[in-house]
Amino acid sequence: MKLVPIILCGGAGTRLWPVSRESMPKPFMRLADGRSLLQATVSRVDGLDDVHHLAVVTNVAYSYKVAEDLAAANLRYPLALLLEPEGRNTGPAIALATLWAQREYGDDCALLVLPADHLIQNLDAFRQACRDAVQLAATGRLVTFGITPSEPDPAFGYIEWGEPLGARAFAVKRFVEKPARELAEQYLKAGNFAWNSGMFCFTVQACLGGLEQHAPDVLSAARATFDAQGTTSNGTGQLSFDAASFRSQPNISIDYALMERSGNVGLIACDIGWSDIGSWKAVSDAHAPDEQGNASVGPALLMGSRNTYVRAQDRFVAALGVENLVVVDTPDALLVAHKDASQQVKDVVAHLKKSGVALAIDHATVQRPWGSFTVLTEGEGFKVKRIEVKPGASLSLQLHHKRSEHWVVIAGTAHVTRGEETVDLGPNQSTYIPVGVKHRLANRGTLPLEIVEVQCGTYVGEDDIERFSDVYGRVKSETRA
Repeated sequence: MKLVPIILCGGAGTRLWPVSRESMPKPFMRLADGRSLLQATVSRVDGLDDVHHLAVVTNVAYSYKVAEDLAAANLRYPLALLLEPEGRNTGPAIALATLWAQREYGDDCALLVLPADHLIQNLDAFRQACRDAVQLAATGRLVTFGITPSEPDPAFGYIEWGEPLGARAFAVKRFVEKPARELAEQYLKAGNFAWNSGMFCFTVQACLGGLEQHAPDVLSAARATFDAQGTTSNGTGQLSFDAASFRSQPNISIDYALMERSGNVGLIACDIGWSDIGSWKAVSDAHAPDEQGNASVGPALLMGSRNTYVRAQDRFVAALGVENLVVVDTPDALLVAHKDASQQVKDVVAHLKKSGVALAIDHATVQRPWGSFTVLTEGEGFKVKRIEVKPGASLSLQLHHKRSEHWVVIAGTAHVTRGEETVDLGPNQSTYIPVGVKHRLANRGTLPLEIVEVQCGTYVGEDDIERFSDVYGRVKSETRA
């Protein structure tokens, strides 16, 4: 049977702030080995039998980053990017991916649905579980992966299984929302409950048939979007869904829309070293601790401390005489939390967003398809940025209504469009872009271009931009340079 992994790459990952932020969420967070969670997810399907294609469902704003990460992963099979114009939920995402798979491979193709932000340490056990799941899916079952619980954790949903359907395979009796700890302890003692991993396997026919029966609104909305005139394929494996039609998608998970309503669900019970990396405590638990229970990443020193996790980036962090803490340091934000409070990090993000603080959305260095920029300093009426443009890349042709810009080249060669004129500038050369003048910055060289930009005006927000043309297909109203 042909197998197509479907990777769901989205979500805000607010519990992993300040590393995970809206503009660069959890799937792109780097592991200790330097890979992103997305890259690790893709690499673990390598070695599975009969893989014919890989599809990643993601927001159009992340498409360039997904492409970059997967280009470095050296995929052995074709890649499709299914690009959503805005976030919805796993129900619409999986329905649209299934329609794509039906078009490409027909009704009998098996889909392996995997979130992009999980960690699995036992790859051999994972791949065996996938083989078992494909075999069970071939019988027409909707298959979910149930994780053998290691503790009565109330942070997870649970699945109760019943009669056996084969080796490590069981019929699902019911799904249970995140229970109180006392109830989770009962489930653990019962021995026939598993954590709900959010990983699935089913044939195209079983998924679409189940949606037709249990969630026809989800399926009809997905069909309308898939067939909409604005849904386009660029011929390079990218399918962009029509924005107007996509807004009609119900905001519902595949669990609620299909799995919990169907009486045809099977479970593969597995112990694969799984973690959903749902909090900094979970991140800490995924690292091998020292004799005092400590773990660290980056330039850090822990002395007289116990059960503490430190993640340092640019600065040296010393933790002395502390216990049960999570310390996460980034260039513009520092998180210090008790491990038992790590689930509450999302409340910090909610407070920042409500207050309009950019720390909730962007890092100090903001990634863009053409490169990156770092805000060095800003104040009333001015902002100073360091901008790096990749070789061969260019910003959009744009203008600003409320600010002027001064550019000084630090390294590389800048190809500058200013009004009707163009000029090439080298290191220690500069130019001035008045308010209201169309301009573009491009790097036609083979080395990175670095400039310092000084903005002056009555307003220096990122949304003061009118875009006229852009090689990345971004709309004029989008607040990205």
